[in-house]
Amino acid sequence: MGFIIKPLISEKMNNETEKRARYGFIVRPEANKLQIKAEVEAKFNVNVVAVNTCNYAGKNKSRYTRAGLIKGRTNAFKKAIVTLREGDAIDFYSNI
Repeated sequence: MGFIIKPLISEKMNNETEKRARYGFIVRPEANKLQIKAEVEAKFNVNVVAVNTCNYAGKNKSRYTRAGLIKGRTNAFKKAIVTLREGDAIDFYSNI
């Protein structure tokens, strides 16, 4: 286990959660859909209907500063969108 890194909390994902009971997670790149489904069901005690995944490549970034040009790269990651059964929900803010 341990394929889920963190939940994806953004304005777009919150709108998707309210409309269709879909939740987003950042997962490890080697995780497949069956492993993600099993971990979400075990960790949050819900029933998963579908899992969609998407790989994001890191992008090159640069900026100009007083010291000159600084180049860097953003991290690559894998995102999983999990659809839950009607009536199930995950509360990310329960332990705050």
